[in-house]
Amino acid sequence: MLKKTLGALALTSALVATQSVADGHQIDLSGKTVEWIIPFSETGGSAKWANFYAPLLSEALPGNPTVVVTFNPGAGSTKGANAFQEMEYEDGTTIFGSSGSTQFPYLLSDPRVRYEYSDWNVVLASGTGGVAYLPPELSAQLGDGGDASALKGEDFIYGSQGATRLDLVPLLAWEMLGLQVEPVFGIEGRGDGRLMFERGEANIDYQTSSSFLSGVTPLVEAGTAAPWFSFGALDADGNIVRDPTFPDMPTFKEVCEATEGCETSGEQWDAWKAFFVAGFPAQKMVFLPAGAPDNAIATFTVAFAAIQERDDFAEISKARLGVYPQLTGDAAQTAMASATDVPQEAKDFVINWLSDRYGVVLQ
Repeated sequence: MLKKTLGALALTSALVATQSVADGHQIDLSGKTVEWIIPFSETGGSAKWANFYAPLLSEALPGNPTVVVTFNPGAGSTKGANAFQEMEYEDGTTIFGSSGSTQFPYLLSDPRVRYEYSDWNVVLASGTGGVAYLPPELSAQLGDGGDASALKGEDFIYGSQGATRLDLVPLLAWEMLGLQVEPVFGIEGRGDGRLMFERGEANIDYQTSSSFLSGVTPLVEAGTAAPWFSFGALDADGNIVRDPTFPDMPTFKEVCEATEGCETSGEQWDAWKAFFVAGFPAQKMVFLPAGAPDNAIATFTVAFAAIQERDDFAEISKARLGVYPQLTGDAAQTAMASATDVPQEAKDFVINWLSDRYGVVLQ
């Protein structure tokens, strides 16, 4: 039902936006350059997502403006998001791409957050997934179904953007499995974590789907990395099922069920699932700044909807982004709402866990 509702919302809002543009209420971007701000380094999944869409968006927008992706990394995306919050709409030449690592500090009331999602205007919400992987020599010790029991005595190093970022999903997952994982905090993007893995400075990692497809698949093919599990996807009833981009890979839930001591019920599991839902089904979003008029919002909505209606979109997006929903209009609004709200019980658990485990005090 959720999928049907989102689909209906997307269709309705796209039709409304299309009619608005058809009536002449659109912005003309002829001869202009649209700056797409990504608050991470140029090596991660957000960069790959934006670089995939940028030339397509140039073709779809009226006037065919040049779309340039720029990077403003720092503080796990908080720096760039705070800067975007200070911007006001001028002429439609600035858009912003957020990620789960932008959403989580907001959800957890991180004192460094000075941005407010309700001030922004969402024009695209992209779902994604995530994949955890290991060096082949450690992967060989996994048991049936990805059972991690044999790895509980191993010392793991992980390159992390920060405990309050999207990294809390894999960090909590690995703790639930009983693994001893020490994060090295402060990297500017998940691609930097992959580079640590490649250099042998880390021996466990995860990447979002777009970055895994382009950055880790070559390592798997070369025999220097081995996929372990995906975080999974949600079915229409909210159950975790296999990720459609990686259907042959077990989900974290399956690995947890196969590993002694890991529970898929109770307070810890509920918190993990709540933040997984907030962080991945609508992980990446595109926004116009505060004050954007309806015609600008409609123009970008129609452009992103038109990209998805291309005959070749399914093929080209599968190879670069994976198989996930790409939502516009009211459906994007609904997705944003789900991504920026989690139950208070889950927040309280994570806030206490961050304090106990990493000394991160948020309140």
